[in-house]
Amino acid sequence: MSTSTEPEATQVPEEKKPIQLEAKVESPSACVREVIVTIPHAEVERYLKEAYDEIVPEASVAGFRAGRAPRKLVEKQFKDRVRDQVKGSLLMDSLAQVSEKEDFSAIGEPEFDFESIELPEEEGDFKYQFSVEVRPDFETPTWKELELTKPVEEISDDDVQASLERVLSRYATVEATDEPAELGDKLVVDIQFKGDAKLLSKLEEERITFSSRLSLSDGVIEEFGTLMKDVSEGETRSGKVKIGEGVADEALRGKEIDAEIHVVEVLKSELPKLTESFLEELGDFESEDELRSFVRDSLVRQADYRVQQVLREAVVEKLAGNADFELPESLVQRQTQRELQRKVLELRSSGFDEDNIRRFVNASRQNAKASTEASLREHFILEKIAEEENVDAEAADYDVEIANIAQQSDVPERKIRARLEKSGQMDAVRNQIVERKVIEMIVESAKITEEKVDKPADEANAEFAVYHNVLPTRDENAIPEAKYEDNTPKSAEKEDEKE
Repeated sequence: MSTSTEPEATQVPEEKKPIQLEAKVESPSACVREVIVTIPHAEVERYLKEAYDEIVPEASVAGFRAGRAPRKLVEKQFKDRVRDQVKGSLLMDSLAQVSEKEDFSAIGEPEFDFESIELPEEEGDFKYQFSVEVRPDFETPTWKELELTKPVEEISDDDVQASLERVLSRYATVEATDEPAELGDKLVVDIQFKGDAKLLSKLEEERITFSSRLSLSDGVIEEFGTLMKDVSEGETRSGKVKIGEGVADEALRGKEIDAEIHVVEVLKSELPKLTESFLEELGDFESEDELRSFVRDSLVRQADYRVQQVLREAVVEKLAGNADFELPESLVQRQTQRELQRKVLELRSSGFDEDNIRRFVNASRQNAKASTEASLREHFILEKIAEEENVDAEAADYDVEIANIAQQSDVPERKIRARLEKSGQMDAVRNQIVERKVIEMIVESAKITEEKVDKPADEANAEFAVYHNVLPTRDENAIPEAKYEDNTPKSAEKEDEKE
């Protein structure tokens, strides 16, 4: 019996030997690399030997006890399985090695046909080719001491009153009327969309706010207010919806489709009184002043967002001269939905309500390609500056971003975080944090001229947006609507849930 008290030696796994390989890289465009990888046959033999070394001691072959069969017999019986395994291992290890060694930053998965790649038999090198989307390589633009004009918005008491009335309108009592509709009234409508007399899609008993324009996911009725002027319950009117430039069918881009609009009801609204019980129901507000303070805070955040967007556009415009690179169509298509979701998160964090967000989403979808290309260029420019200046998102930054969304939607922060993680959107949150930090850094070093500007005109009755595709589509990607209005006080549910 041993009485030694010395600790047993811990076996350290042997580091895997790198593959001897040659990689030839070509750049058909700024964001794509075509790579041809050549692996000498000796390396294939090494991987085969290692694979058989693992399987032989435990291999079960008829007529032999487990692990006792001759090696050549094992190699013959398990040849196909081992060769397929080795092909996969060589591909994975060599891809990782090439990605680490080569001077490009991949932003997508390598594309190749696994089944068409063959492992050489007796002799010959193992060759395969793949393409991968990468961050474009361009010279970092000079970003310090830019000359910028910063807009300055003032939030007046009248602005707060108008915004408060919009909030209260979601809790208004509505009553059907025989009177002609006016802008701002609610309409319950059935709409049929037809092309060449063929029904394309329809909306049934959709409640909308009567506005000058009606926006849809892939089109817009520009003169909706004029078309439906003085409409009454039971009337049907015919108009045109203009299809956006972002639809898949190129032949239909910019075309007009027939829209037959039937008014089921006209509803007049009466705003609620700010009684003590209503304020408590609205969100435990102790006074009308506290409610107005909440509304003013939302308006300030919206104004800050608009200022940041103006500065961002000015910065990117000045920096974009050195970033004139072609973006692959596949990259733009794949990023379109991701970019839209990122923007929605940013808008919710900045205090915008679902009406505003629907308008933005529909406008973006109707011009998806152009807006995504612009956003990708901005991202690549700002991300490169971030890398060189060591700008990144910290844990506290995520906490602030999630807290803003949670505050506006009256959903616990842990649920917001879990939802973002589950949907894979935390990376989008990270991007918007980093890009905002870079813009702030650039602005801080810039020569700023402030210019007082009027806030945007009240668009409450300018446009109403509905998530609906006029044209049939298989695209099931959707922008998730908040459970609560994002600048509606605390317990306020969405209009369609309430009404």
